[in-house]
Amino acid sequence: MPWLERPGARISYELHGPADAPLVVFAHGLGGNHLSWWQQVPAFLAAGYRCLTFAHRGFAPSTQEAPEPGARAFAADLAALLDAAAPGQPVRLVAQSMGGWTSLAFTLANPRRVRALVMCDTHGGFWSDATAAAWAAKPPGIEASLFARGIHPAAGERMAREQPALHFLYRGIDALAAGLDKDALRRQLGELWTITPADVAALEVPVLCLAGDEDIVIPPPAVEALARALPRGEFALVPAAGHSVYFERADAFNRLVLDFLARAG
Repeated sequence: MPWLERPGARISYELHGPADAPLVVFAHGLGGNHLSWWQQVPAFLAAGYRCLTFAHRGFAPSTQEAPEPGARAFAADLAALLDAAAPGQPVRLVAQSMGGWTSLAFTLANPRRVRALVMCDTHGGFWSDATAAAWAAKPPGIEASLFARGIHPAAGERMAREQPALHFLYRGIDALAAGLDKDALRRQLGELWTITPADVAALEVPVLCLAGDEDIVIPPPAVEALARALPRGEFALVPAAGHSVYFERADAFNRLVLDFLARAG
């Protein structure tokens, strides 16, 4: 597993597939790391793509020396990683939850580098009246209630009930970052919730915004609001799925994303 040295951090990543294949980069959420994409990498390799997975700084096996800059360095870390691992190569970004902050910020700063963007269960720090309304309608205390019952909110009650082995694996991957202050990261992400409709209005990159219809972490209407604000945005709602569609409904996720990437070129 190669490493990228960054100021105050070491970024672990993996590259799979032939160097001349189109590159897909997967950016995980707060409950994951590079292992989260175990159901995507084989499917995308079979479809003819090269796959890059990585662990954000502070998420094992990546490291960071201090809590700051944390999430504020994520987009710059991604830029440095792509410069090192795939210099000059156009990319297709697939982002889950927290990874949406990384990927949308990178795309806004480097639109010519990004061939397509997938925002799964995330608004990526996009703020509008519609996202504000979606968050205002979110029931208070629901995530804490699930944690108290031994259910990870990002996995969801349905996954825990219908696919207990999958829920167990999700929690195991999440626990690999046990030494990381995730509450501090959530606060940092909140402070980066500053992307406006004007910021995305000129973004010509095709973007698929995808959500599980039972997501209680990031309300699906907030994801849809981002899609509607994008010139080339699309929205897809996956039934009987929570916050981690890619993990819980991998077959549906893979079909939707691969079809979108084929159309995006």
